[in-house]
Amino acid sequence: MNLIVWQAIYIVAGAAVLPISPFLYLQGQMTRRKVGILPDAAGDLTGVSGGVGERTNLLVLGESTVAGLGASTHDKALAGRFAHELSKKLDRPVKWTVVGKSGVTAARTINELLPLVPDEKFDYILLGLGGNDVLRLSSPRKWRRDMTRLITLLREKNPTATVFVTNCPMIGASPVIPNPTKAILWRLSRLHDGNIRDFSSRMDRVFYYRQPHDFHADGFFADGIHPSEQGYADWSAAMMKFFSENFEW
Repeated sequence: MNLIVWQAIYIVAGAAVLPISPFLYLQGQMTRRKVGILPDAAGDLTGVSGGVGERTNLLVLGESTVAGLGASTHDKALAGRFAHELSKKLDRPVKWTVVGKSGVTAARTINELLPLVPDEKFDYILLGLGGNDVLRLSSPRKWRRDMTRLITLLREKNPTATVFVTNCPMIGASPVIPNPTKAILWRLSRLHDGNIRDFSSRMDRVFYYRQPHDFHADGFFADGIHPSEQGYADWSAAMMKFFSENFEW
């Protein structure tokens, strides 16, 4: 499929669910009240993973998973766990820096988070986005435009960096989001997954972790939506394994 097809599917599906949109809204509000709101991970927004040697710099940028919801500290959340895996891969220390905010889309990341990124060069960048673009029903065209713009701006500041992108959310595995909301959001998440797999494949040193077919939810979730500390560790290890096996970087 291509962007035209994905956009057409989005429009047709949107028209189909329009009559039940008030019910979906109420279902979403009830789920939000049931699940509650987790706090951001505590602790420093920078750290070092690994042993001795010349450090490499990693920026972790994005939404609630980057903010570390579901983990006690950032070294046990996405930034620290991914840096740990990257350090093992490179056999050198990795200095990680977190710039994250719960609720941001790709567009909001450009406007709200990019100005907060430290003025230094990064060798590696991990983007943790997609969840809120799904929840806010961003179209395939908007998702591609915003992500392409974000990556372009990051590349202008970090021309030699390798950019990793986390998978679009595994909403189909969530134990707390009820149907039909879950089925609708999962369909959109899979559209965004195919979309970013397509356009990232034509970008230089931009590697997307596609939605895994062998995803296991046991122990992954802290609240049914965000990862637990074990979830962050397993997720980071799976991403690094995929990036190492499927790309040259």
